[in-house]
Order: sequence, then C-alpha cells, then structure tokens
Amino acid sequence: MTQLVFCLEEPSAREMLKGLLPRLLPDTYEMVYLVFEGKQDLEKRLSRKLRAWQRVDARFIILHDKDSADCVELKQRLAQLCAQAGRKDALVRIACHELESWYLGDLAAVATAIGPPGLVKQQGSRKFRDPDRLANPYQELKRIAPEYQKVSGSRAIGPHLSMENNHSTSFTVFINGIQRLIADGANI
Repeated sequence: MTQLVFCLEEPSAREMLKGLLPRLLPDTYEMVYLVFEGKQDLEKRLSRKLRAWQRVDARFIILHDKDSADCVELKQRLAQLCAQAGRKDALVRIACHELESWYLGDLAAVATAIGPPGLVKQQGSRKFRDPDRLANPYQELKRIAPEYQKVSGSRAIGPHLSMENNHSTSFTVFINGIQRLIADGANI
C-alpha cells in the first residue's frame, strides 16, 4: 500500500482533504496528514521530517498557502527543502492566496455544506470566476457565508468540493498533481 503523506500548514487543510481525498484516491493508498503549526513551522521542520521518514514507498505532497508571497519563489523554496531531504519527487502545491480560494471556486459546495443556499447564483460573478485573484479569500468567504469557521467549515465543505468544476486554478493544479501521482504509480 503506497503511503501519501500530506504536509500541511494548518488543521483546516487536513479536514478538507479528509472529505475530498476518499473520492479521488483508490483504496490502495494510505493517507497520512502531518499538520504543522503554521507556514513558518512547516518550512522550519519540513526537511527534517522528510529525511526521517522510514517508509520507502511514501510519497509527499506539500500544500502551502501563497498569502502575499511570490508563488514561484515560494514553490522553489519548498522544492529545495524537499530536495535537501532527499525527496526531489515531492509534489509541492500552492493554494493561491489561501485555502478559502478553493471554496470560493465552488460556491455550490459551500452552499450545500454551510449555506446560505443562494450562493450558487454568485459563482458567475466576476469576483468568483477566478477566486485565486482575491487578496483576502477568508474574509470574502466569511462575508458571503457568515457561518464559515476554518476547521469545521473545511470539514463540512471538503466532501462536496467538485474536482471537475472548481473555478480556482490552484485547486485544479492540486487535483491534477495528485491524479498524476496515482497514474504514475510506482514511477512517481
């Protein structure tokens, strides 16, 4: 059984993935979630964790929020940390700007999970056609879905996120990367 190890900067990402990944991954994959105490902790401890990992069949996926960083530089820095740990094959993915961009890319999932029901109508508006451009997606999500809380909201939304119809490009890149890992199997 291949082990997929998700290195995450916060618990909300783990909760979202727990709802999303069972619909994406075959039963032949074991999922492990390493949740760090924020992005600084992830960057500080990532190499050590990867280097110490004992399972040779483990594949690593690093998920990090872009926030205000330069996406290319951030991805290169994380990839370099993985390479230093001997894990050049780690998949590094950046949520632009925040994980909430992924939720704003699928307002039907948000409406189903936490409401309000009328959110779906807003998906066609200019703002939500490309949610990765929003500088503060968390605040935007709280404005349109006041019930949203980071951990419980992520837990509720994850099972409903559409892997085919999400308007967030960074979400699509994340899903495509995992699908490639599955397709490549042992040649990851």
